[in-house]
Amino acid sequence: MKKLFLSIAIIAAAAFSAKAQFSLGIKGGVNFSKINTDNVSESTTTGYQAGLFARFGSSLYLQPELYLGSSGGKFDFQTNNNTVTTEGKVKFTTLNLPLLIGKGFGGDNLNFRIMAGPVYSYVLDKNDNFSSAVNSAYTDFGDYKKSTLGFQAGAGIDVGHITADFRYEGGLTKINQNFGQRQNLWALSVGFKFF
Repeated sequence: MKKLFLSIAIIAAAAFSAKAQFSLGIKGGVNFSKINTDNVSESTTTGYQAGLFARFGSSLYLQPELYLGSSGGKFDFQTNNNTVTTEGKVKFTTLNLPLLIGKGFGGDNLNFRIMAGPVYSYVLDKNDNFSSAVNSAYTDFGDYKKSTLGFQAGAGIDVGHITADFRYEGGLTKINQNFGQRQNLWALSVGFKFF
């Protein structure tokens, strides 16, 4: 996996000339995440993201980011021969590292963008709430991996130093192999470019 990230970075860096523009900024936003699970009903939970981004290039650009985020999911379980419904939820605090390649359309003061690329997420903290009935009926349901690989794709706009992005993130790896659990989310963020 490290070789893949390194290869993408080298190819992207070679594609940009020495005259490429460089931007550095901060960003923050809101996430709407869900964990798709086999045989269990899921629903969305709201989280946040806050961190840094850099952008190399203008028309064609490379954008690495590093941000702290929260995500997770809610579940409805059927227990006691499908006669009792109980809820459970999990929330993760993660350190996220996307490496996006994008294309800009416009100038310095107004620029529309599209972007896509891989994202690596590492779980710093997990907070789950499952009843004893769920834990006994669904053994290892909350046995989540510490790190996952996913992808992000979306669009954005820059107006002067203000930037805004709307993205979808999907899971390439399962966060729990036993129940086919994959996390996905929609994220809306606003940022400020220092230069």
